[in-house]
Amino acid sequence: MGERIVIDPITRIEGHLRIEVEIANGKVVNAWNTTTLFRGYEIILKGRDPRDAWHFSHRICGICPTSHGHTASMSLEDSFGVTPPDNARLIRNLMEAAQIGYDHVLWFYILNGFDYVDVVSALSAKPSSPYLQRVQARLQAFVDSGQLGFLGNAYWGHPEYKLPPDLNLEIVAHYIESLRIKSLATEASAVFGGKFPFIMSSPPGGVTCVPTITQIVDYQDKMRLVKDFVDNKLVPDLLAIAPYYLYLKDYGAGHKNYISMGVLDAKSQDPYDRFFPRGAMLGGELKLHEVDIVNDIQEFVGHSWYTDKSGGGRSPMDGVTEPKFTGQEGIKEIDHEGKYDWTKAVRLNGKPMEGGPLAQMLISYLAGREDAQKLVDGTLKAVGAEGQVGILFSNLGRIVARVLKLKRTLDAVDGWVGELIANIKAGDNEFFRPYEIPDSAKGAAGWDAPRGPITDYNVIKGGKLENWQAVPASNWNFSPRDDKGVRGPAEEALIGVPVVDPKKPLEVLRTVHSYDP
Repeated sequence: MGERIVIDPITRIEGHLRIEVEIANGKVVNAWNTTTLFRGYEIILKGRDPRDAWHFSHRICGICPTSHGHTASMSLEDSFGVTPPDNARLIRNLMEAAQIGYDHVLWFYILNGFDYVDVVSALSAKPSSPYLQRVQARLQAFVDSGQLGFLGNAYWGHPEYKLPPDLNLEIVAHYIESLRIKSLATEASAVFGGKFPFIMSSPPGGVTCVPTITQIVDYQDKMRLVKDFVDNKLVPDLLAIAPYYLYLKDYGAGHKNYISMGVLDAKSQDPYDRFFPRGAMLGGELKLHEVDIVNDIQEFVGHSWYTDKSGGGRSPMDGVTEPKFTGQEGIKEIDHEGKYDWTKAVRLNGKPMEGGPLAQMLISYLAGREDAQKLVDGTLKAVGAEGQVGILFSNLGRIVARVLKLKRTLDAVDGWVGELIANIKAGDNEFFRPYEIPDSAKGAAGWDAPRGPITDYNVIKGGKLENWQAVPASNWNFSPRDDKGVRGPAEEALIGVPVVDPKKPLEVLRTVHSYDP
């Protein structure tokens, strides 16, 4: 057995993820990811008014609540037999775009950036502009104070940091600017949602917000500032960094299975017609597959802290969430052959699947979305890899795809704004459609959060929720081994990753952070 190291928690700001890897001959040869938090929304919602599910589902994640809320509403709409009006579709898209703007700017600079940018190195830069000189002076004063806070426990000086000091300083400056930009995106969301993170305006049936033209333009102005930052700072930062880290294309491929539930509805509200459409890709083959969210998805709990009453995988529509914790308090040790995780192992027809921006961009590419194809092909050409889509199946690809997805989304915002204003000026004031809660029904819906797919399932009996099952992105990307012992996507992506210094496992951080845990 090689050397084992544990990183707990692995997230930079917030989160509940423990990573354990085994290293031999300088590379990861085995891996286990353990989500250390039990959520239990399925238990909380049992027996409640179905409409409560929308309110509670926001709380599943404090960073992507909008996506969870929209998925819950769509799942209930499936049971209620109601389709939101077009104005509601547009409002939801605009709120989701703001969510993506906030999330991906946050991820690029704050949650992921310092895996590649050596902050201490920036102190030795020789800036020529007064602005960068001021940033460097602020950074120096912060370091000299001796109270480094979030900068104090990092691997500065690690040989895997490749950027020159001047570039490090420039990106640190953009890091500081990004704090305001991500806040602008949440302010834009609040124009329609009422507040962030837990929005109040998109229940089943549509939206409760009936905005004025002034409010719509206020949203647009805020999002244009976000787009300006992304176009002129974030995208150029990616292109400046990429040449130093092109070798990351050789690591983190994993199973090469990708899935997207789709996000950002077209007028048809057909999931295969979405701006990022629904679909799957298997084994690295550039071929598009459809996804039946009721019949094609199974959950396994042989390695999760739940009872197993199915004797194998079962559809979440018939899912059971009964916790049975068998670990140690604080989860300092795990049972490597038994149960070791609070996530269930979700599979598509038995296959582990990766979700997130890489999947979303690949599915859009295969579905013939011309703007997605142009972004992907142009980026590959810019880094000297023209036509080599396969290099995106990697740590490098996850970083590139998240930036391309962000840009593609922000480029589309003005179009949705224009549609909404045109509808209102034409006298279309329908934002919500009423419905009756059925005595008995079943419903399901899928939607993509910024970090991957969400599917929600409900069973209504006697007008109450008899069963609610939520399958968030973590249950895909950070699933444990399934009942056949097949690793989850993040676990598999860690295999073969080189680790220069096991006491400073920066390379492990990079791989896991590329999934945005």
